Amino acid sequence: MTSQYAGLRTLHEENDSLQVLGFPCNQFGAQEPGSNSEILEFARSKYDVTFPMFAKTDVNGDHENPLFSLLKQQQPGDIGWNFTKFLVNRKGDVVARFDPRTSPEEIAEKLPGLL
Repeated sequence: MTSQYAGLRTLHEENDSLQVLGFPCNQFGAQEPGSNSEILEFARSKYDVTFPMFAKTDVNGDHENPLFSLLKQQQPGDIGWNFTKFLVNRKGDVVARFDPRTSPEEIAEKLPGLL
């Protein structure tokens, strides 16, 4: 699913009213074992990521990042895999949650009705 980085970059660059934020997580099959700098270098060198990438974080469990606690309060359920995507409006309300298999291109088609 890391190929979604390219589609997320396109969403970020082509939609002035959209800000993509990346939060790497190693809770799913140890897919993000590297350091924060290694993950950033990979995303930039392989997929030309231009959106902000934050430090590796937990999205479920006892040590989950409070941001993900808030996101999941509004769109319930544990996060099942990397590349789960949340769309948050300017007021901070989660207006949509997308499965990891939902491509950035599919999200782009839905944006006019959600933004």
